[in-house]
Amino acid sequence: MADDAKRPVAEAAMLIRRPVAEVFEAFVDPAITSRFWFTRGSGRLEPGARIRWDWDMYGVGDEVVVKAVEPPRRLLIDWNYNGTLTPVEWTFEPRGDGATKVTVVNSGFGGDFAACAQDALDSTGGFALVLAGAKAWLEHGLELGLIEGRHSDSLVEGWSR
Repeated sequence: MADDAKRPVAEAAMLIRRPVAEVFEAFVDPAITSRFWFTRGSGRLEPGARIRWDWDMYGVGDEVVVKAVEPPRRLLIDWNYNGTLTPVEWTFEPRGDGATKVTVVNSGFGGDFAACAQDALDSTGGFALVLAGAKAWLEHGLELGLIEGRHSDSLVEGWSR
């Protein structure tokens, strides 16, 4: 697609009723993130790091490259989305009463317009689940299993948390 300005973009946002530093840390520390997104991460998000994230329930994993960590306001990574390296940016905005608005934007999808649009829709849905899972975990201590439930027909045989 020639005009990058017209490429579809994935965006999801959620208000999480926890302080911004705590919400930011939940996306940097794999011990916390694994409660609502991937099952394992090889390390904390730090600028320049190459981190592996695994989703054991599906038998898949991928490496992400950390481009920016600006506590407690912004994270930027590059990750492989359907064969294209795409940027994913999280912004964390403090709101009243100790709440945080988290916005995730995934852009740079490859292929023709239809493929980009489908990838943007799929990514938006996926990040909406990640944010809902983060909200449930951080506000209520609940692991909803949203990511493993998203593609339940693709779970590794015998998978259990």
